Amino acid sequence: MSSAHTQPAVYRPALAWFAALGSAWVFVLVMLGAFTTTIGAGMAFADWPLSNGSINPHGWLSNVAMFAEHSHRLSATTMGIITIALAIWIARVENRTWLRKLGWAAIAIVILQGVLGGLRVKLNNWNPEAAEMSVGQLLRIPHGILAQIYVVVLFSISAALSKSWIESSPRGLAASARVRRWGIVCTALVLVQLIIAATMRHFSAGLAIPTFPLTPEGTLIPTAWNFRIAIHFAHRAMALLLTIALVGYAWIVWQERPASVLLKNLAAAMLSCLALQICLGISIIWTLRDAYFTTAHVLVGALTLTVTFLLTWFAHRNLIELDSDEARQIASAPAIKTSEHSDLGAGRSPAASS
Repeated sequence: MSSAHTQPAVYRPALAWFAALGSAWVFVLVMLGAFTTTIGAGMAFADWPLSNGSINPHGWLSNVAMFAEHSHRLSATTMGIITIALAIWIARVENRTWLRKLGWAAIAIVILQGVLGGLRVKLNNWNPEAAEMSVGQLLRIPHGILAQIYVVVLFSISAALSKSWIESSPRGLAASARVRRWGIVCTALVLVQLIIAATMRHFSAGLAIPTFPLTPEGTLIPTAWNFRIAIHFAHRAMALLLTIALVGYAWIVWQERPASVLLKNLAAAMLSCLALQICLGISIIWTLRDAYFTTAHVLVGALTLTVTFLLTWFAHRNLIELDSDEARQIASAPAIKTSEHSDLGAGRSPAASS
């Protein structure tokens, strides 16, 4: 997406805050979706897009299953409206072609998500021969995976509209090729882990190995295997790999002298999410899949992906916004002195503020 622009990007506070608040709303949607799945309320209503033929079905505020599913539908509708408004707003005022395309991509994803959600309900009773679950139930997996991709796209837009992105000097967000490579790998690993998690969750394999850290046989590796045990064990193994990878990524960012305060703080936030996620994962096993711990685990998983992606995205900022040769010259320039680096970071928010 590297390209030179005839006009520099302009920070627009109203648009930036709208994108930031819209991005925050996606976590409400993820939370409600996770809670709905956890308590098995995905078919609380057998029709779609209405719920029992209404947008305000009787009893939905007093029945937990109905409340979870209908709230999820309402929040998804709100998310769709926000996405459409954001994409149109960007198309009208932004001169960055790649950003306008991201806005339209967000609309395409949110429409596809809605279709998948509807088909999950409509095809719930279609049971092919020899299939372990119905087609509608199987569609829960791509629905959950696409939600994570949507989160990434939405936050890439929000970050690109933020003051930290637009008004930081090129050297202030300089990052080496090593930081960028590690970021891509770590973001991909987190996404793979979330795909494994979605598969495990929708195949009801969250307690396929019901003890932690050892199996019921007292071993680290299961002695008996089936698909549920295998996907559960893959989730644990990937968690170990991710811990090593994300800690290594954060260490590289912290060791890089030109790295901005923003990048270093995002690295710290990434490790905080990782630590919380590990604790929640263990708690799920020890509480035999408590609904609140499970929902929080899904939510923090999405947050971990978001922070890891934002760290990687900001590390690529110069390559995205500047001419390729200019960006490489900045990234390969000798490290600036610590005092100069502190001056560059002075006055900037340690987070990707809008």
